[in-house]
Amino acid sequence: MDGMTQYQTITDSSTVLRDGTIKLHGPEGFAGMRAAGKLAAEILDALAPHVVPGVTTAALDDIVREMSIAGGGVPATLGYRGYTHSCCISINHVVCHGIPGDKTLKDGDIVNIDVTPLVDGWHGDSSRMYLVGDVPLKARRLVEVTYECLMLGIAAVRPGARLGDIGAAIQRHAEANRYGVVREFCGHGVGRLFHDAPEVVHAARAGTGPELRPGMFMTIEPMINLGKAPVKLLEDGWTAVTRDRSLSAQFEHSIGITETGCEIFTQSATGMHKPPYV
Repeated sequence: MDGMTQYQTITDSSTVLRDGTIKLHGPEGFAGMRAAGKLAAEILDALAPHVVPGVTTAALDDIVREMSIAGGGVPATLGYRGYTHSCCISINHVVCHGIPGDKTLKDGDIVNIDVTPLVDGWHGDSSRMYLVGDVPLKARRLVEVTYECLMLGIAAVRPGARLGDIGAAIQRHAEANRYGVVREFCGHGVGRLFHDAPEVVHAARAGTGPELRPGMFMTIEPMINLGKAPVKLLEDGWTAVTRDRSLSAQFEHSIGITETGCEIFTQSATGMHKPPYV
């Protein structure tokens, strides 16, 4: 689940602060995030054969809840700020935070499922796109480019780089393909807190923002629109949609910065974290 759009750093991974500092985590944090991220990836892998025409989003939400508990965790979204479901499921022009319910998937839909199992106090936040049945080429291409945007953003992460380098890489690739980059929602620090500093915006100027340092944890989760960038929030207070009703896609990984680059905590052991046609 992404965050809505002055940083310092601290080095105590057990400290929980809400003052905008960027925490630096040690080996305990990396171990905790590996476990949480592994479960997130396994849940998203297991959903693949169930994301088919005719299934309800509520049924998919049930699978997420059951797998989270069976895996030794709980869904972090369940009860978060009054949210009553175990994941977010966003279809077609829904950008993020789609609420599971009685809606059934249809042939040609593109669907983002966002899960965050909480395992021993650590949040494994990840989302992935799924193609339902026979998806039109333009929608498949949007999904492909969105995944490329995520990986280009991750490739920009290394000690000494700046936070803005991530958004610059994403924005450059998306706009080169004539897509809009959502500004209203962003990635975020993650760990023992679901949403922490820093805000990881997906459209930015290279060389700006805080310096990236080993031990920082964050999500990168670009939301890319087939049309224009602006979005609006529906009356339910959660669901965000494209203003022009164009399709939107998103991929998300939780990562930790290492001495030489970064570690992706939510990568699938089976390779299912990326579209099969990339």
